[in-house]
Amino acid sequence: MIHCEGLVKIYKTDDIEVVALQGLNMTVEQGEMMAIIGNSGSGKSTLLNILGGLDRPSAGQAVVGPWNLLKMSKEHLIEYKRKTVGFIWQNNARNLVPYLTATQNVELPMLIMGKADRVYAKQLLAAVGLEHRMGSRLTQLSGGEQQRVAIAIALSNRPSLILADEPTGSVDSSTGEQILDIFRRLNREMGVTIVIVTHDLSVADKVDRVVAIRDGLTSTEWVKRDMDTALANLEDDEESTATAAAPGSRFGARHEEFVVIDRAGRLQIPKTYLDEMNVAGKAVLEFDGKRVIISPPEDSTDSASPIDGGRSKEPD
Repeated sequence: MIHCEGLVKIYKTDDIEVVALQGLNMTVEQGEMMAIIGNSGSGKSTLLNILGGLDRPSAGQAVVGPWNLLKMSKEHLIEYKRKTVGFIWQNNARNLVPYLTATQNVELPMLIMGKADRVYAKQLLAAVGLEHRMGSRLTQLSGGEQQRVAIAIALSNRPSLILADEPTGSVDSSTGEQILDIFRRLNREMGVTIVIVTHDLSVADKVDRVVAIRDGLTSTEWVKRDMDTALANLEDDEESTATAAAPGSRFGARHEEFVVIDRAGRLQIPKTYLDEMNVAGKAVLEFDGKRVIISPPEDSTDSASPIDGGRSKEPD
């Protein structure tokens, strides 16, 4: 569904140039539900805006379904935003027109396309649990209800991709859980691909995969595993191929952690590993036939020994 390769985004002003994405690589499969995490300034929101057709990449490749986002005309970009992608903002005011009812808000994108369908609008509101709020306006809805209307709006033109920017950021934890459960149910029932940008690490239990972005590059990803397999792997010896319980893993046994290697063979080693090994600037790289071992140079002031976390696992 999504393929980004060497994606670059540079913002320029009169005397300042900021590189938000520095050659990012990422693939998202059709029907997948995944999350993107990262610190402020890491480039995750920039990536979401590019995928949503709200911003243009500076270089590289960004393909969503049949659309090449670098080569689209203005007319094609409008068609892409209307038909292929649905966007959900963290700020509810950007999702809803305050003087319209919930049903009218969901109908609005259909009206713009020239094919209003009130029956379908009501079906979408029922799907997000708002059967009793169809005639309510913005001021009559709670924050969680407003966000659920926003989900229905994003689905109104039957897009194949939903992009959500911090969808649980403005609601309490209980409401956030309900919203993520709705995302998961719609993902399974409608087959829509969902990409969520978030700071909320609890989202990991609701998605198939979590990708971390650091300094404009994909650095680490966690893939959700079958729980029985995860528990069995934890009982294996320390040479097990499981990496979920390794130092630096954020999500425990439910997820297996990988570093992301680009086509040039570059990767970002988790900072916790580098700190434990006392590696900075340069390192010694060895290959024993099965594993790559990273260690500090011999002239390092603190000759820390290599650790398992600094080794790549044996290829399948």
